Amino acid sequence: MTEPLIDGVDARAYRVPTRSPEADGTLAWDATTIAVVRVRAGGTVGLGWTYADAACVPLVRDTLAPLVVGRPVVHVPARWQAMQRGIRNLGRPGLVSCALSAVDIALWDAAARVMGTPVSTLLGRVHDTAALYGSGGFTTYGDAELTDQLDTWAHKQEIPRVKIKIGESWGREVERDLARVRTARAAVGEHVELYVDANGGYSVGQARRVAQRLEDLDVRWFEEPVSSDDLAGLAEVRAATGIDVTAGEYGYDLPYFARMVAAGAVDCLQVDVTRCGGFTEWRRVAAVAAAANLEVSAHCAQNAAAHVAVATQNMRHLEWFADHDRIESAFFDGVLDPAGGVVTPDPGAPGLGLTLKEQDVERYATTGTPAWR
Repeated sequence: MTEPLIDGVDARAYRVPTRSPEADGTLAWDATTIAVVRVRAGGTVGLGWTYADAACVPLVRDTLAPLVVGRPVVHVPARWQAMQRGIRNLGRPGLVSCALSAVDIALWDAAARVMGTPVSTLLGRVHDTAALYGSGGFTTYGDAELTDQLDTWAHKQEIPRVKIKIGESWGREVERDLARVRTARAAVGEHVELYVDANGGYSVGQARRVAQRLEDLDVRWFEEPVSSDDLAGLAEVRAATGIDVTAGEYGYDLPYFARMVAAGAVDCLQVDVTRCGGFTEWRRVAAVAAAANLEVSAHCAQNAAAHVAVATQNMRHLEWFADHDRIESAFFDGVLDPAGGVVTPDPGAPGLGLTLKEQDVERYATTGTPAWR
């Protein structure tokens, strides 16, 4: 049988406002941009996306698309290699890697649809389900809003792991951080695992001192206590606490993750499939982590990440991020349900099992972004 060729690759960006102002320890925002990619091949369409700037759209249309169009869609790693080589002079980290990731995800989706199988199966499924944790708890939330969100996850949806943001105002509000952690612990009870994310807001000394107090509240996960670029600082905090120290969400290529692992900086390596280079690079990152006896955790973009999560031997869990849950539910039919604290990609649904609600989301299209071709 002749292998279907890629007929076209296109992209469009959408800006989705938040319901209320949101912030973490080091950044505030009132909207999130999602760049959606479509790959056409063999009479089917594959979907991919990344949470990045609308500048990803011309990168996909003008730079990446010509590198893969006309080639067999089922040879996804070969298409990824062609893109990787073609972007050499643009620089891999940042928006270029986000665009590459979105195309790679769409290529895997298209290839799986052509073959009539889920992406998780095509990647080599090893787990039936993927564990997850509810993630949000923005520093802009008051106690009532924070408690309501945590109660929904822990008690209504029965998710046994939750995470909130701390490190407010670049570490200048430590007592409020700790008060919010106490509020979170009271809201979820003693049997739910509590995680925190400082988004690099603390200094090393601050992070060590905060970690001592977090241990008293049975916090299990301390994400980016210091900048993820400070590998020595992460390792120092890790050595000073029994809480798992984690980072990696800003990794855009394999060497980044290799450096983090070699530095002994983390107990669990976070990987964002919409930034790292897609499913193709994810598998190489997971292998680097496995060689050091580390597990990996998926950062955000949960309806894509779930498929590679169940196909990764050394997988811990994935982040069920409140913003992306809201966006992906609005943009796609076929999204997964986090109730119970695990998700199971449908073994009978080809590809990612998602369909873009094109007409419903048209109102979010960014000004100046060309329409679908």
